[in-house]
Amino acid sequence: MTIKTKAGSRVFEAVHETAADLHRLGFIDKRKMSQYDALCLEPVHDYDAAKVKALRERLRLSQAVLASVLNTSLSTVRKWEVGDKRPSGPSQRLLDIIARKGLEAIL
Repeated sequence: MTIKTKAGSRVFEAVHETAADLHRLGFIDKRKMSQYDALCLEPVHDYDAAKVKALRERLRLSQAVLASVLNTSLSTVRKWEVGDKRPSGPSQRLLDIIARKGLEAIL
């Protein structure tokens, strides 16, 4: 499994590489390995109004469809796009997954 480590962190990279080797050899179970993976994930990008709108337009989605995919309201997506609100942590993570892996990753 290839995981991107936090920017500039050789410590996280070394820990993850060691854990991956131990997992491959059977000393670390799948659950514990997923915890190491989570530790070494890249931080989520901050999604402001322009980025949310650009992502939605790139995917050719209406605001209503994006709201449905993210399990939020249409008014929330509208407020994100005009800058009245910003996506919270879980929404930021979902937007980041969609941006990196495509809409199919969360459907």
